[in-house]
Amino acid sequence: MIGTSERRRKERALRVILLGGPGAGKGTQASFMCRHYCIPQISTGDMLRAAINGGTEIGRRVKHVMDSGLLVSDEIIITLVEDRLGKPDCRRGYLFDGFPRTIPQARALRDRAIVVDAVVELLVDDVEIVRRMSGRRVHAQSGRTYHVEFNPPKLPGKDDITGEDLVQRDDDREATVRKRLKVYHDQTEPLIAFYSDWSRSGDENAPTYVRIDGKNSVGRIRDDITAALG
Repeated sequence: MIGTSERRRKERALRVILLGGPGAGKGTQASFMCRHYCIPQISTGDMLRAAINGGTEIGRRVKHVMDSGLLVSDEIIITLVEDRLGKPDCRRGYLFDGFPRTIPQARALRDRAIVVDAVVELLVDDVEIVRRMSGRRVHAQSGRTYHVEFNPPKLPGKDDITGEDLVQRDDDREATVRKRLKVYHDQTEPLIAFYSDWSRSGDENAPTYVRIDGKNSVGRIRDDITAALG
């Protein structure tokens, strides 16, 4: 039997964008939000792969662009997004994963009247992100993950189960993390000003803008998001 609170979550539409730098915890919170609000996670990467595998006209265009080593245009991305949002599972809402990435994409959403109810920013400073990501260590064979500070193995540099060496993935090296942060600050961070300014503008179509302290525990962040969104 479905409880009253769960039924209300399923009846209420929630369309949300989740913003934050690499390592801010978006993946963890996105999974929770999609379960809690009964909405799908919309990933542009998944849509591009589905379009290619489906052999549609737009899929063939995407494949040609990607095979040429070029970036897929905003026009194609927005067309894919509109098509995806027309699916039945989006009737109760959706959560955008990694989209929009740029101001032109955000403007295209607004200009095409694609509804966004809320924008949630996970606020984590660069020092903390570098600390989180550069400290990760992985057992390559099993995928078990540790952190030198937050979740250290019993023996430094060794997997708890096999005793084999742990490795630091290339994506987690400090220099790589800082490059990813630069890309985020240059290309995606301007979305924070775009959406927060729009939220304060008085426009009845503007989304609610919610800023969450991403340095808290996973559970506290989850509770803060739920309290903010209702």
